Amino acid sequence: MVKVAASSLRKGSVVDIDSKLYVVLSMENIHPGKGTPVTQLDMRRIADGVKVSERYRTTEQVERAFVDERDYNFLYQDGDGYHFMNPETYDQVQVPPDLVGEAAIYLQEGMTCVLSLHNDVPIAIELPTRATLEVVETEPTVKGQTASGSYKPAVLSNGVRTMVPTYLTTGTRIVVMTADGSYVERAKD
Repeated sequence: MVKVAASSLRKGSVVDIDSKLYVVLSMENIHPGKGTPVTQLDMRRIADGVKVSERYRTTEQVERAFVDERDYNFLYQDGDGYHFMNPETYDQVQVPPDLVGEAAIYLQEGMTCVLSLHNDVPIAIELPTRATLEVVETEPTVKGQTASGSYKPAVLSNGVRTMVPTYLTTGTRIVVMTADGSYVERAKD
């Protein structure tokens, strides 16, 4: 553990307060006209997801936890959670479903994700920004409709509903943003 000034923390930093790990959601330095400047930290306790707000004097020291971020390949999901493998050491890590959350619908076998580990325990996951999926259901293409900026609803192979250009048909593979499921482009494969 290393002690750092509270004012040096940023969003995503992991801190150890009373032997509990917290991830910083937002931070704000407040400089009142009179008095001591303070740092307002909004944090989420990693163990149970409880959100807390704390104020520290900007010079006050907090313990920063070191988090190991590495690429892991998604293997499979079972009743215990999601299983990932380190491609360099072939070590496997099990990630609980509540940590993956809504991002689970974009996980595909072999997908490379960034796992954040503290003492070999997963505390956060970051998916690639884009995923390639197949259109399984959409309205048929009408002759004369071209790429003029109009969109139609479609259902993707993972069950997500999104809007796609009118010229796309069922069976087309497309690239979508994993953050919101929005259409990016036709897949080049």
